[in-house]
Amino acid sequence: MPRTCRVLAVGALIALTAGVLVTHSTVGVAKSKGLVAKVQNAAGHPTGNVRFSRSDGGKVLVSARLRGLTPGFHGFHIHSVGVCNREATDPGGNPSPFLSAGSHYNPVATNTHGAHSGDMPALLVMQDGTGVLRFKTDRFTLRELRDDDGSAVIIHAGPDNLAHIPATTSTGAERYHSHSENVFGADSASKATGDAGARFGCGIVTQD
Repeated sequence: MPRTCRVLAVGALIALTAGVLVTHSTVGVAKSKGLVAKVQNAAGHPTGNVRFSRSDGGKVLVSARLRGLTPGFHGFHIHSVGVCNREATDPGGNPSPFLSAGSHYNPVATNTHGAHSGDMPALLVMQDGTGVLRFKTDRFTLRELRDDDGSAVIIHAGPDNLAHIPATTSTGAERYHSHSENVFGADSASKATGDAGARFGCGIVTQD
């Protein structure tokens, strides 16, 4: 084969190989994007996104950018069912938007709020109604967020006390009393939800 032809053939092979490498690289990037929850409020208006991606040591990087909320802290959780029904009702038939997302993601069934796998740091919203949050966690994996019934991100209307309601003072004196259940300290509602109030926004966790 003449030298010129050999050079052209080698060049074509290199170009073809490079094309294959680029294609595989592109596919790899697409697969590594992770998951996203596109959050809407009870009126159906978009309020931002929460993204989940792989990080070092098997951890998950959570990045949230949200808007349209009241200033202050808001409860911020993973809930156990990937259904965001704005017209959901409670067992009494009363409107309860996003109750369809179930309770906090809690595969080990711990009774202590703050220790649920789906409990995440509170979202601090600024005066302009926007909130940004970024952290790493090892409480769940990307695969677990996409189990058979899926999962959802819930933004609550109020702050989350993480059930931090001491029953006694440091000297043993009784402190906080729940009249509804006649117990000192956190009652069952506080242990389940952190008293964060209504579900302001919901986003189903899907492939990004």
